Amino acid sequence: MNTKYIDLISQTYDFPQDEFTLKNNELNFHDINLMELVEEYGAPLKFTYLPQISNNINRAKNWFNSAIKKHNYNGKYNYCYCTKSSHFKHVLNEALKNDIHIETSSAFDIDIVENLKSEGKITDDTFIISNGFKRAQYITNIARLINNGQKNCIPIIDNYEEIDLLSEEINGKFKIGIRIASEEEPKFEFYTSRLGIGYKNIVPFFNNQIKDNHRVELKMLHFFINTGIRDTAYYWNELLKCLKVYTSLKKLCPSLDSLNIGGGFPIKNSLLFDFDYEYLVDEIVNQIKLTCEEEGVDVPNIFTEFGSFTVGESGGAIYEILYQKQQNDREKWNMINSSFITTLPDTWAINKRFIMLALNRWKDSYERVLLGGLTCDSDDYYNSEQNMNAIYLPKYNKDKPLYIGFFNTGAYQETIGGYGGLQHCLIPSPKHILIDKDKDGNLVKTVFNEQQKSEDLLKILGYAN
Repeated sequence: MNTKYIDLISQTYDFPQDEFTLKNNELNFHDINLMELVEEYGAPLKFTYLPQISNNINRAKNWFNSAIKKHNYNGKYNYCYCTKSSHFKHVLNEALKNDIHIETSSAFDIDIVENLKSEGKITDDTFIISNGFKRAQYITNIARLINNGQKNCIPIIDNYEEIDLLSEEINGKFKIGIRIASEEEPKFEFYTSRLGIGYKNIVPFFNNQIKDNHRVELKMLHFFINTGIRDTAYYWNELLKCLKVYTSLKKLCPSLDSLNIGGGFPIKNSLLFDFDYEYLVDEIVNQIKLTCEEEGVDVPNIFTEFGSFTVGESGGAIYEILYQKQQNDREKWNMINSSFITTLPDTWAINKRFIMLALNRWKDSYERVLLGGLTCDSDDYYNSEQNMNAIYLPKYNKDKPLYIGFFNTGAYQETIGGYGGLQHCLIPSPKHILIDKDKDGNLVKTVFNEQQKSEDLLKILGYAN
């Protein structure tokens, strides 16, 4: 009878996979021996595998450039990274190795852009697409960036007042885009996104505020779907509506030459994940070309804003199972040595699932368990692995330590979790390791941040200087 953990995984999934392999009964991730990582740095532990950022950027570039070539599409593709997914310098440094552009969403993002520019990581020709609802400081920072020579900074107009606010602080003529307020999926509690300007109002807005305004040049229409780019009737319907707005505007405004299709690609959240990125990109390029040909207008340059897709699959979190509590006849709680609320807040806040696997003891028998965090909050748990509706791990044995990993956690978790600040129940942030490769392909590991100490938290709380 096949009762070992390795049998369970092999029978449930197509395993091994490109990034997941098993060597000497231990899990490797992108050829990183995770148990060696634990032995060197301990657990809990977070890590970022930097080469995966460049890998995903170039995958997307290849898909779009191949589709553009296949369809004889007379426009360019520009890859933008959404800084809100992860603002860390090591992430931006890696991403910017690949000739990409930046999307910002708040005032302090502009300070990051200026820092990168001072170090030569970006130039005046880099596109800075500034989204979000803009007030005071954000307006001032965008104006400063443009006034200092960032000729491809394009603030995306989100409401009817922003052109006037920008005009008050920007010297001379400047470029803008307009964000469409897309309609949300039926499952949402509201019909239309709070961001942007409604489909029916965009042409009147152009006629009223842009057409005869010699200070502004409309360059981009921005289309964003909250649920991301997916092969659904809802997505294709919204894209078609967007293209109708684009072609209508293009006929009125020759300077309009770019379409930002926003929205993110999904990332791998299960070993059963199967998503045909190449087909979807091909069809998007095809639909844009067909619509523009039907309406007799030039095709736009295509921009995308990928955040989670850029950085998500580079991250991981490792925990040790401290103890097992049998609370009733059916429920066994494996307690991790950290907290899900503080280190993987999306699992708690929006019920997000990540790939979860044991790091060691793959040839031991398995059992069904629940995973609990250290805080005293009843919501600090992870209760089911997607596609299996349960969590199975090697059987708990107090004499044989068990380590588990959550993978593709690189987007949003640090900022949502309040990285470096107070954590729920004062559970410390774990040590964070950066993993890169040198020119010979050897792994290079660096401690980005040590685990929080009590004095760090006491200082924030006012108990220490």
